[in-house]
Amino acid sequence: MGHREDICAAMVALVDSGLNRGASGNVSVRDGDQMLITPSGVPPRQIRPQDIATMPLAGSGDWDGTLAPSTEWRFHRDLLKARPDMQAIVHTHAPWCTVLAVARKPIPAVHYMIAAFGGDEVRCSDYATYGTPELSTAVLKAISGSNGCLMANHGMVVGGNNLTNALWLANEMEALAHQHFHALLIGGAHLLDTAQIDATAKSFAVYGAKAKGADA
Repeated sequence: MGHREDICAAMVALVDSGLNRGASGNVSVRDGDQMLITPSGVPPRQIRPQDIATMPLAGSGDWDGTLAPSTEWRFHRDLLKARPDMQAIVHTHAPWCTVLAVARKPIPAVHYMIAAFGGDEVRCSDYATYGTPELSTAVLKAISGSNGCLMANHGMVVGGNNLTNALWLANEMEALAHQHFHALLIGGAHLLDTAQIDATAKSFAVYGAKAKGADA
């Protein structure tokens, strides 16, 4: 499949996993000096590959396609411009992330998987109206040095080195939010320290399936 088909499949997967509902959320993928981004207000199962809009990363809102791009195109464009390590952006209204976002509570190091986000905390951005330049500014500040952030009174956003990685990060952030919320109900988690998170991050570099005879 090409990028357009992958984006369509990703939007359906986000609904099927419960991270989005209705026509909420959006996905973008870097394509050279452009980005491909989901259309505005279309339920995932109705999005066709030809409905994915093309927008230049150096542009100011101009687009090509059959349907207008997501109203959140600004922070997708600005993230892809500012972060060459990010090849795909996923934004969702995942329930547990959104619970913390409306309370404006960051996710601390409740579980070692926080290391996947590049630090010991997933920050929460300041609030700004959806689709505005102010929201893009707030998101870029909160996600600095990280692979994701919560968006105050809104949802969450992650950026990955490909679309598969971004989807994985979105699910991992929702799991962390779920764990943190429930730990708070019983007095709060015992947080991991920076050295423990750093050790986890280093181990990720050698983690994965290996053939027989390969180094452990």
